[in-house]
Amino acid sequence: MKAPGVTVIGGGFAGVECANVLARRGHRVRLVEMRPARKTEAHETDWLAEMVCSNSLRSNNPGNAVGLLKREMELLGSLVMEEARRAAVPAGDALAVDRELFARAVTARIAAHPLVELVREEVTALPDPGDGYVVVATGPLTSPDLSAAILSALGGSQLYFYDSVAPIVEASSIDMSVLYAASRWGKGGAADYLNVPLSREEYEAFVAQLLAGEKVPFHDFEEAVFFEGCLPIEAMAERGVETLRHGPMKPFGLPDPRTGREPYAAVQLRQDNLARSHFNLVGFQTKLKVREQQRVFRMLPGLASAEFVRYGMLHRNTFLNGPAHLDRLFRWKKDPRVFFAGQITGVEGYLESAATGLMAGATIAQLLEGRDPQPLTFSTAMGALCRHVSESEEAHYAPMNITFGLIDDSDVPPIRDRTKRREEIVRRALTAVAAWRDAAFGVPVPDDHGPEGP
Repeated sequence: MKAPGVTVIGGGFAGVECANVLARRGHRVRLVEMRPARKTEAHETDWLAEMVCSNSLRSNNPGNAVGLLKREMELLGSLVMEEARRAAVPAGDALAVDRELFARAVTARIAAHPLVELVREEVTALPDPGDGYVVVATGPLTSPDLSAAILSALGGSQLYFYDSVAPIVEASSIDMSVLYAASRWGKGGAADYLNVPLSREEYEAFVAQLLAGEKVPFHDFEEAVFFEGCLPIEAMAERGVETLRHGPMKPFGLPDPRTGREPYAAVQLRQDNLARSHFNLVGFQTKLKVREQQRVFRMLPGLASAEFVRYGMLHRNTFLNGPAHLDRLFRWKKDPRVFFAGQITGVEGYLESAATGLMAGATIAQLLEGRDPQPLTFSTAMGALCRHVSESEEAHYAPMNITFGLIDDSDVPPIRDRTKRREEIVRRALTAVAAWRDAAFGVPVPDDHGPEGP
């Protein structure tokens, strides 16, 4: 058998999207994932595309930037989006999934594809792409040896930030009589979220103990830098006693049907699996030590006997200075045969990571088919991510989720109504992605594993 022309390192969201788009175009791919041969700080299984931090893929509303990103990815036949839709659980206007069903399905799809060779071993050095291509999609938890090899090859300083994971509790251990079901502002199903109501006294006592709780220490050589969109709950509380009431514990839009009034503060529990046996504490990512999580979180009404399926944790996320090293097509400027994709490039979020893998795979497919690949316009969500990674200011580069602020809307006619203007931005973006797909690939190649796509 002819050796594959593409090696993808890393079986996370970016890696599986990259491998899938290439295989669906008829190209052989070698996908290398180090788990279970080598574990990471945060993963618990050896499934591909395991969701570590949360089971939410955020807003499903196309009027939201991440909702637009979902639609763009679906236009390109995204594997992640196909399986996320199939594994969806109730979450208001967000798309959340049963993380076990989702990861199992993605793993099965990749393992079954005849053009994908799935290899379980650790890569400790950047391989020579030879006449083919290498895609580094090892994510924020890149192994120390490979991380050192990448750093040496790039010849630049390593960047990183700290990320935290929210705890998950067993539904049967929650006192449901204390909680009430409601979605904020009535969006989604009435029972999509369980809500823990707190009085002012309960809230202030909780915040006091949260601040007093013992945290996981940093190493002496590490600077405590957090991604603003995923701050530990205790780091938010340090900004002021009212901060959590206007953050993850905000009661606004969540009136208790038993009283008709909003509580002083509220904690939302989101369904984590289809069986409704696990719920995660929304926004409660933390670096509290395990015993402190048990003590402090059991102070919440209804959670006095909570059994934790998974505790919150702190882990280090590594990313590159994208603008210093990558072009708009995610190619390494020093060697265009080497691509980087996923969170290691400096995008943040499951969907953003998957999108970069999808774009890198589409670019390589065009190169293998003798085409001159063209980048997506900045007026699209995916194109905006390309611009962030390749054209941001090097000196202040930091991880970013997709936002409308990143999307180029300079050609959109003046529209005073904000909602209508967003609708026009979305319409133009989806039109541009469809046109790019058709120009890049012409007639999509059908596949036995899902809907047609590039």
